[in-house]
Amino acid sequence: MQRRLFPLALVSALAVPSLLRAQTWPARAIRIIVPVPPGGGTDIISRLIQPQLQERLGQNIVIENRPGGGSTIGTSLVVNAAPDGYTLLMIDSAVAVNPFLYTRLPFNTERDLQPVSLVATAPVILVTHPSFAPTNLADLLAFVRAHPGQVNFASGGNGASTHLSGEMLRMVADIDIVHVPFAGTGPGVTAVLSGTTQMMFAGISSTRQHVETGRLRAIAVTGASRSPALPDVPTFAEAGLPGMSAETIWGLWAPTGTPAAIGERLAREIAALLAIPEIRSRAIDLGFVPEGSTPAQFRERFARELATWGPIVRQSGARVD
Repeated sequence: MQRRLFPLALVSALAVPSLLRAQTWPARAIRIIVPVPPGGGTDIISRLIQPQLQERLGQNIVIENRPGGGSTIGTSLVVNAAPDGYTLLMIDSAVAVNPFLYTRLPFNTERDLQPVSLVATAPVILVTHPSFAPTNLADLLAFVRAHPGQVNFASGGNGASTHLSGEMLRMVADIDIVHVPFAGTGPGVTAVLSGTTQMMFAGISSTRQHVETGRLRAIAVTGASRSPALPDVPTFAEAGLPGMSAETIWGLWAPTGTPAAIGERLAREIAALLAIPEIRSRAIDLGFVPEGSTPAQFRERFARELATWGPIVRQSGARVD
């Protein structure tokens, strides 16, 4: 009997430090690593929730932009951090794309990262520089077919949702467009604003102000319905091209081994702050769909994202060595 009880006692003893960490957390400032440059949707949603989250947790939250390597540099920093709840990762759909895109990732996403909460989703909008002749989707597709390989589209980097949305358009519409990757959504949008590239798929949060001022032209949005943030912009289905179902997700992650109680506390606080009318309204105004989820629900959503983006990456032939 004593021999049988010993392993249970050992397990209980090992669980005590983790439980104590969860009970005293947070006792100091928390870092949220954003693995892309400022200006894109990941940075915007992180800074939107930051004030309320730090108020609810009673500790400072520091947003650190650590761009590079298609978000793998910042992600690696979190993967290798202590699993104590003080270093977290806010990342977009790249978390479900990079396992298919990179031949040698410095980490295993499913093994080394622990889902905390789905924070937001958003349709993707196709924008063009005003000097680009086509003013609607039908004209754009006709122009591209008449000039194969001569129209460029910017992205936030190889494998980013901004890239794979373009690959989805290439496949759905059977057109020949040229991908021009940049180091983040912000620099990609800047390239279209300057006319360096003719068009780009991007989040509404990063493009809305430029559409409203006329510096960018909105062609269509993905999704089943129009975005409340830009209600005059048609969906791809309305514009005559069903099948464009690309969507970006943003979520919070922790290093694997972070006490479950910490992840659950974070998930509850995020869901609560996203339900505040002012925060919710601001998020929608920026083009996001506020979500909030439990860690288990986020894990299920992540599995669906893997099933969606894996085939697109494979069909596009995109690889990063």
